[in-house]
Amino acid sequence: MPKRVLQGVVVSDACNKTVIVRVERRVMHPVYKKFVSRSKKYAAHDEENRYHAGEAVRIQESRPLSKRKHWIVLVEPGAPPVPPPEPPPAEEAAPAPRRRAPRRAAPTEEAGGAA
Repeated sequence: MPKRVLQGVVVSDACNKTVIVRVERRVMHPVYKKFVSRSKKYAAHDEENRYHAGEAVRIQESRPLSKRKHWIVLVEPGAPPVPPPEPPPAEEAAPAPRRRAPRRAAPTEEAGGAA
């Protein structure tokens, strides 16, 4: 049996190696005979953390990968490869934190304030 392939939009990429994809479909209302949009969210596996919120992706059914994740993101053949992450820069001597100047005392009547 062929695996299902759906197309949707990434709505969340907060998890590591997982994206949440919203798939919309249009169905006809049984009474009003008007087309209505229905959507469902799927958790899909994104091995390289390549996709971010707002991007259109295609997902394919797969074996269960976790409790609620049994879809994988299909990588398009023309997509550029993801470069490896750069190592963090070597830490240099951090400058001392800036300190605020002490508050000045409010002028008092003795200091020449108008009465």
